[in-house]
Formats: sequence, C-alpha cells, structure tokens
Amino acid sequence: MRIIVVGAGEVGTYVADRLSRQEHDIALIELDSERFRQIDAELDVLAINGSGTDPAALQRAGIADTDLLVAATNKDEINLFSALLARQAGVNKTIVRVESRKLRSKEVSALFDKFDDHLVIDPDQEVADSVLRLMEYPGAMDLSRMADEEVVIIGARLPAHAPLVGVSLHALGRELDPDWDFIVGTITRKVEEEDQEEKTIIPRQDEVLREGDLLRVICKSRALRDVTDRLGIAKDVPRRALLLGGGRTAEMIAESLLYRGVDVAIIEKKHERALELSETLAKALIYEGDVTDVEMLEEADVARQDLVIALTGEDDANVLACLYAKSTSARSKKNNNEAGIETIAVVHRLKLLDLLETNQVDTALSPRTATANSVLRFVRGDVGSVAAVETFLHGDVEVLEFAVSDESPCVGKTLSDMEVTKDALVGAIVRDGKAQIARGQSTFRSNDHVIAIAKPESVDKLTALFV
Repeated sequence: MRIIVVGAGEVGTYVADRLSRQEHDIALIELDSERFRQIDAELDVLAINGSGTDPAALQRAGIADTDLLVAATNKDEINLFSALLARQAGVNKTIVRVESRKLRSKEVSALFDKFDDHLVIDPDQEVADSVLRLMEYPGAMDLSRMADEEVVIIGARLPAHAPLVGVSLHALGRELDPDWDFIVGTITRKVEEEDQEEKTIIPRQDEVLREGDLLRVICKSRALRDVTDRLGIAKDVPRRALLLGGGRTAEMIAESLLYRGVDVAIIEKKHERALELSETLAKALIYEGDVTDVEMLEEADVARQDLVIALTGEDDANVLACLYAKSTSARSKKNNNEAGIETIAVVHRLKLLDLLETNQVDTALSPRTATANSVLRFVRGDVGSVAAVETFLHGDVEVLEFAVSDESPCVGKTLSDMEVTKDALVGAIVRDGKAQIARGQSTFRSNDHVIAIAKPESVDKLTALFV
C-alpha cells in the first residue's frame, strides 16, 4: 500500500516507521526543515520538506498513486485540510488526527460524509483510555482486550515475589494441561548479561522465567485474576488519585474517575486553566501550582494518594514528580505499613523509558503507541479479516485479531498443520463467544476469532495464514 503521512511529530514518525518496516511504500511530509533532515537520515521513507496543505508537496509525495493519507500534525485545521485535498486528488482512505471538540462536531464531520473509509483519531482520548484500563491492575505495563473482551493481553515485569519467577514454561505447561487458561506470548529481557538493550523473543518450552522479565501474556478474560496473581500484580482500585497537569487528557481521566467514586485532585500551573477546571470538575480539588514544587506536592497530600498520574506535556516534569511521589510512598509504606503509590507517567521521549523503570516509576504511556494502534488497525483492515491490532511501548511486537471466514486458508487445519514463523505465536481462539488457548491440535473454523502475537517483520507471513 502507498501511504502519505503528514507531520513528523512523535505520532507521525512512529506510524511511518512502523508501516515502512512492513513493506508499505511511505512518504512523510514535514514542514520544519531541521526535523525533515533528521527523518530523511533516520527513516526508510520518502521524506518531503513541505506542508500537507500545499498541493505541490502532496504531488512530490506521490498523491496521485496514494491509497491512504494519515494527517497527524498537532494542528487540527492542517490535518482536516490535508485530508480534503487528498480526497480531491482521488485518495480513497484518510485518517485525521483531531483533538478539538469543536472540530469533531457534526458540521465538520459532514465534510467527509460522502467518503468511505475515513477515520478520526484523538491521541488524548487514546491515552486516557489506556490509563483507565491500567489503573485497575497496579503493576501492569499495558492491558488490552480483544474478541469482545473474551481475551486479555497483559504486559508486566516480574517482581522478585512473583510466583512465576524461576518457573520453566515446560513445567508451567504441565500444570496448565489440559485446559490452558493463559499462555506466555513474549518475553522481553537482556538475552546476555553484557547486552546493552533488551530483546523480545517468542519463548519456547525450555525458557525459565526470571525476575525482571517483561512478559506479555494472552489469557482468557475469566482467568485474568489468576494471571495477575502469578505475575505478582494485585487488583486494587484506587480511592484517591492525584493528576499532575490539567490538560485535556487529565480532564477526561478526572471525569471518569469521579464517575467511579474516586477522590480526585489536580495540580495545574496556568491560572486560567485552573479556574476552568474548577468549574467543569466541581467535585475535584484543583490546585494552582508547579508539579515539580515539593511544597505544592505536599499541599496536595501526595503521600496519601493511591494513584499519581503525571501528564503535564513536559517529560522532565512528569518524571521528577513521579519519582518524588514514589519517594514519599516508600516512606509512608515503611512508617505505616500501607500499600505504595502507583505512578503513571505520560512521556514523549522514549529514551526516558529505561530511566523510568530503573527508578521504579510503575508505568509509562505514550500518545504515539496509543494512536498507532488505531492507524494500524485501519491499515490492516484493508486486507479483510484483521479485526484488531495492538502495539506496545515496551517490546517490539504486535498483537492481531483475525476474523476467520469461509475463504480463510486456515479453515479445517490444526495449528500444528500450519507453518507459523518462529517470530510469531498463535495464542487464543474464540469460538461462539468462548475463548480457548490455542494448542497444536486446535482446529480453525469459519467465524472463529484468532489472537496472535508477532514481531513486526513477521506480521505479513502470519496474516497470510488467516486472510
């Protein structure tokens, strides 16, 4: 597929890079000259220095032969106009990033009513949804639900006390036979002690799980409690939450937390925005101040919070505030034997991830991966039977949900009959609303939904087995 991405920010760059590695033909348009030179040197894409609203730039990007345009700048108006120009040029599919509620109105949506295959994405909403999923399982790094929520994919790093530490997958398999409730899909770890970076592997039976391993587990929804217990994760819904930063994402999260009966406090630096939040979130406690100011954090009673979410838009401030919250949590836990504070930091620079984990910030989220899932789902859907796609901030893998049709090449075959690449694993089958973990003798039927996990370079080979 030929795809034009407008905007080389964190969302646009990540989407372009991910798609280019899967043999799509990608052009990336960026107005800023310095940023253009950077992506031209680093990514395997056709980089264009220009604006998505400039017909000449679109022509240089090959608009006449383009199948899909993704408008992902941080300017809603530019994204909408770029998409309209693309439609006028004959592009059949468009994805537009729109954050403003006013520009998501019926009047604006009507501009695209006559077009099929149009998707509006909202990174703020995607991040808010991710936070709300994770807060129920402190210690989880990501959590996704697929196949009408019959299957859950959960990512977590094994703490020393986790029952799975020291267990071989062979021994685990013997315990779970014959009716498996879950399967370890991937392990992310340093393969050799001298390795500088972690690697993600599709594990085999001889693997022994270690403290610090990042596991991505595919499980039946009803077995999630058992899985979280084995991973060393406690299900503990927060009673008190402190949001650091009062932007649009924070407002969305606060509204949902208040609806669930959680006590919410927000620290916002800008006076006008703090006043606005005090009006729109009448049940929340709003503080005007700097999230890196220790006195401000103490005034907001950070040590007594169950959950601290840092989403100021400034990575450094988010990291520092979470680290301080963790330090107060450690003191409180030591003195009062209370559970510690769960911290979630929204970050844009992924180079900070190692620092966050080293310093015990529990979870990091990025708008780029949250948004990329929507884009990849849309692109995969073009091949017919891909119902859902998930990517993750940690671990270079994708999880896909395939809807098996009468024409699917897998129909009537067992899993052991199929040549699944070593960088992929078929994890679960949902049939008639009931999930089962896929094993060698599992047979595929029409109308099944299949959940599989794969390294990006193996996605096309995996897809060919089911589509």
